Amino acid sequence: MPVMQTMLHELNHKFGRGQINETAGKKDLYAPGQQIVGALIAGGTPLAPAFKDYFAQMPGAIHETLRSVIHHALSTTPPTHVTFAWAPGYDYEVTVWQAPDTKTTKGGVTVLIKSRYPDDKHPLS
Repeated sequence: MPVMQTMLHELNHKFGRGQINETAGKKDLYAPGQQIVGALIAGGTPLAPAFKDYFAQMPGAIHETLRSVIHHALSTTPPTHVTFAWAPGYDYEVTVWQAPDTKTTKGGVTVLIKSRYPDDKHPLS
């Protein structure tokens, strides 16, 4: 889905080497109880409405998993890089794995989100 690929590219930049420290300075936007879509995507971005609609459909447990992973990663010293990926799926899924830091390299967290294409109707709807 082109929208997800484009938006996740933006997120990967925000949570990668170039901007992770700036993003970590705003970690409270990802604290418990926060709705993270506004923090993830700037409102003026052309694809923001589609991404916000996508997040609005996302089940609460998936949203909360993403929020908590991001908050944890931004709360470490130094902040832990997060890489986001998307794949098509039947229902919503999230898979998270973390490569720990070593003496020679910084580790990171990878988050794989699976879902239907936003325009696909679920059979139960």
